[in-house]
Amino acid sequence: MAILGKEIQEQMLIEVYADTVCPWCYIGKTRLEKAKAMRPDTSIELIWKPFQLNPWMPAEGMNRDAYITAKFGAADAGRIYDNLRQSSHADGIEFNFDKITRTPNTLDAHRLIKWARLVGGANCQDAVVQAIFEAYFQNGEDISEATTLTEIARTEGLNPKEVHKYLSSDKDRDTIRSEDTKARQMGVQGVPCFVIEKRFAISGAQEPEYFMPLFDMALADLSKNNLDKSQ
Repeated sequence: MAILGKEIQEQMLIEVYADTVCPWCYIGKTRLEKAKAMRPDTSIELIWKPFQLNPWMPAEGMNRDAYITAKFGAADAGRIYDNLRQSSHADGIEFNFDKITRTPNTLDAHRLIKWARLVGGANCQDAVVQAIFEAYFQNGEDISEATTLTEIARTEGLNPKEVHKYLSSDKDRDTIRSEDTKARQMGVQGVPCFVIEKRFAISGAQEPEYFMPLFDMALADLSKNNLDKSQ
């Protein structure tokens, strides 16, 4: 789009509400990346926003088998895992559920994600989210442990001493809880939830093609707003 001889690049905002113990959020992230690749000329600002599926979870987490049985029933656990593995196969994700022994509280994981954006920017935040998903779903690591999160941060270029100091404090704990509450008040009931330009929402781990019409609507709005501002 050119206005007065000057090229304007519209940047589309996508806010992703997700939890780091949600397998569908991991799948959804991968599919969003494919959707972005289908629009290589579109500039996208991606922000990861906190949502806790289990805000009641004790700080130390709980036994994975006990959690799955309580939430889904013992008979359904195997079926759910099989469905997830089948759904994620085309996305190149390998879930190793047998390595997960505890379901963690994700408050500190969300704090690290917030910190990563503040210190390292959007790309760093996205990389940290990916690393947390991989640590939990592929390696079975306890992503509520400060040592685990600090090592993840280190591998993504963040200062481990600063991260450990941050995680050892209470900073942003109330902020994460408040943002989680705000998401629910906005109508976010499940994750992943993708909010585009604060107007268009997609819930669930949808296929990449599903994003295209909403991308078009969001970009049309951006173009119109830029044109109006120029007049």
